[in-house]
Amino acid sequence: MKYSDKTPKRVVIKVGTSTLAHETGRLNLRRMESLTRVISDLKNRGLEIVLVSSGAIGVGSGKLGLPSRPSDMPTKQAVAAVGQCELMYRYDKLFEEYNHTVAQVLLTRDVVDEQHRRENVINTFERLFALHALPIVNENDTVCVEEIESGGRFGDNDTLSALVSVLTKADLLVLCSDIDGLYESDPHQNPDAGRFSCVGDLEAVKGLAGGSLSANGTGGMVTKLQAAEICMAEEIDMVILNGSNPELLYDLFDGKELAGTLFRKGAGNRMESNH
Repeated sequence: MKYSDKTPKRVVIKVGTSTLAHETGRLNLRRMESLTRVISDLKNRGLEIVLVSSGAIGVGSGKLGLPSRPSDMPTKQAVAAVGQCELMYRYDKLFEEYNHTVAQVLLTRDVVDEQHRRENVINTFERLFALHALPIVNENDTVCVEEIESGGRFGDNDTLSALVSVLTKADLLVLCSDIDGLYESDPHQNPDAGRFSCVGDLEAVKGLAGGSLSANGTGGMVTKLQAAEICMAEEIDMVILNGSNPELLYDLFDGKELAGTLFRKGAGNRMESNH
């Protein structure tokens, strides 16, 4: 797959908990450093980027030394508050090294759905772009319990990132996940499964979605296809990449062959071997 026939100007990049943290819940500092360096370099090229970042509950659990992700709502909210602080501290420190200023944007579904609040969010994003700041978006777990019930209303931020792409009129959404893309079957169970390099007809592939592969994450392929549906309805391209190597983002914007799946309205469904 190549993403070379379009030159995106505004891009939303979503990173999941499995990309940002180890299985212990502690931050994967090497990967986070690589991610911030690559995004900073892409901004230096002139791209306008929004980073949608999961991980507050997982990181908060790790920082507090909890043996596992909490199950009760008050503790989830408490660890989200700790984790969100830790995430933004790290992002601010790392992006500052490359002379980029970050801005925290916490959203809930009612803000996205209600017209007046929606307009306020859009105006904030536009002014942040004008000020050359990097918006870092997450759902507001600490004050809105329905956002984290059953894994979150936004589906581990997959749906949130698609809605942010619509709000910001982005050209492209990139989902950095724990898998290379959409496969005809689970590649962890079937190493011969073929991977879709391009999907233009979502109805033909919806039955292939499985659950979340990560112990810390709450999303899965179902929520990624839901995000693709939102994007494709607005003619926004979407790409699934493996977040374990943030430098794959370079290949995407350099128009190189890439192991991933592109979702584009009107394109055909194409599959390639996993070998």
